[in-house]
Amino acid sequence: MNASPDGRLVVISGPSGVGKSSIVDVVVDRTDSCFSVSATTKPPRQGEVDGVDYHFMTREAFLDATDGGLMLEWAEYAGHLYGTLRSEVEPPLSRGVNVILNIEIEGAKQIRGTYPGAVLIFITPPSLQELARRLAGRGDTAPDDVERRFSIAAHEIAAAADVYDHIVENDVLDDAITRVLDILDGEGADAVTL
Repeated sequence: MNASPDGRLVVISGPSGVGKSSIVDVVVDRTDSCFSVSATTKPPRQGEVDGVDYHFMTREAFLDATDGGLMLEWAEYAGHLYGTLRSEVEPPLSRGVNVILNIEIEGAKQIRGTYPGAVLIFITPPSLQELARRLAGRGDTAPDDVERRFSIAAHEIAAAADVYDHIVENDVLDDAITRVLDILDGEGADAVTL
């Protein structure tokens, strides 16, 4: 994926547990892109670092940022606020650097309205049963939270075709990464499952 004078904004979304963070890490590593660290009101998981994994904010500070126009997009997911700070996206785009966002479907809809030329990619599991297995196997999610995330995932998967440009199934991680890289390089429609 080559940077243009204005840079390209790329959204990679998918249900919790689908492997999108692993895909994003490789895409950033193999392209001339930077990753936009999201802001959130959720508490950090063990090992998560402020400014690296997320910009951790209080709910009040987050809402102040939205009211002040500092958020490019934001939404509530699983009881916590998530959003993209303009300061994470606009400076690199203006320098011609492509920016990757790992955000959920409501944020993607907002990005589509603000940046119509953005590339929106949705990652799906091979099946909902496999997603449930992956969520339960993570070991960092309580059983009631797994059930809630599973319900949200079913809704997101059903709505994805109306929001995203490309839908990529993550059955084998390396294959999914290749398909995403092919999309960003503009290679072949067979890289995309719609």
